[in-house]
Formats: sequence, structure tokens, C-alpha cells
Amino acid sequence: MKLIVGLGNPGEKYEKTRHNLGFIVLDQLLKDSQTVSKTKWDKNAKLKSEIFIMDWTPKKGTAEKVIFAKPHTYMNNSGMAVSLLKSFYKITPSDIWIVQDELDLPLGYMKIRLGGSGAGHHGINSIISSLGTDKFWRFRLGIGASKKHAEIANHKFKNVSDFVLDTFQRGESRDVKHLVKRATQALTAALEKNIQSAMNQFNTK
Repeated sequence: MKLIVGLGNPGEKYEKTRHNLGFIVLDQLLKDSQTVSKTKWDKNAKLKSEIFIMDWTPKKGTAEKVIFAKPHTYMNNSGMAVSLLKSFYKITPSDIWIVQDELDLPLGYMKIRLGGSGAGHHGINSIISSLGTDKFWRFRLGIGASKKHAEIANHKFKNVSDFVLDTFQRGESRDVKHLVKRATQALTAALEKNIQSAMNQFNTK
């Protein structure tokens, strides 16, 4: 069993912001799947998340239950929802995959890795604190960094929080679409084969 969590903030206000890239990727992955007609997120108040559960049947190998989740705790308290999901479904940390925006990677870059610090990402820091371990997988999707630094320097944004809670700009749309596509392909590859294979194929060099 796998738990795949996209990080973001609930509500229409945040739908297209940089910080909601995790939500965007999970929505796109399910749209691209063969079960699109059956895809309906279940709002689970007890687990503080929207959830979709499916049996993923790879082309080779046996089917595996996969739980997709979008926490409704807001980014800074993501760990609360992930911890509830982990306990309820009895999932080990190494079977938890977090899809997150990453300010320290340039827009369009992607890195898949196991463990490590949150690097200032409040959602990841919250998950590490709640789980008591950093040994879960992260699909880190770049939303910065050089343009971000330039914009902050030019006082377009007062701070980093304003930047990540802003929407993607028109000139970024092509890179964002490409990144979302690569992220869904990487998740699919990890489910079809294994996560190491996805790392080898999709990690930006």
C-alpha cells in the first residue's frame, strides 16, 4: 500500500498558487488515469483530507492499493493530516510519497529523494515533526529560484510567503505545464516499476 500526498492549501483562493503544486499534480494524475469517470475526491473530516483510493494495476506485477490525499489542514499543519492517514491505514513512512513545491529548485526542475531536512518548507517540517522521522519520499518540484530572488530583490514581493502564495505568471505557464506532466509521469513510473527507476529517469541532472 502506498500513500501519496499532494501538499497545498484548501479553498478556491489558493487553487492556482505556487504552493498548491502538489494538489495540481495529483488532480492531473487522476485525470490522466483510466478511472477518470470514477474519480471523485472524498472529503474525510476525520482524516482532515480529501481522499481517493484505487487499486493500481501495473502492466507487469500485482495490483497495489494506493491512497491519494490532499490535506485540508493548510500547509503549515500538513503533518497532522499525514500522521492521521498513516495511523489509520497503517502505512510505514517509506511507503509515504509527498508531492511538494520546492523553492530551492528552479522552475521546471524535479528531484525525488528519501529523507533529509525540510529546507525551510513548512509543510515538510510539519510532516517530519508529526511522524517523528524524515524517512519518507519527496517529489520536489521546482518553483524558483533565480526568478524568485530577482522578484523579491525588486520588491515585487515583500517576503517568500507572498511569493509562494502568488499564482504562476503567464510567462511561466509553459514550464509549469511541462513540470506537471513530468511529475505525473514520474509518479506513474514509480508505481509501475519502482521509485528508484523513477529517480533515474526523471531527476533533473
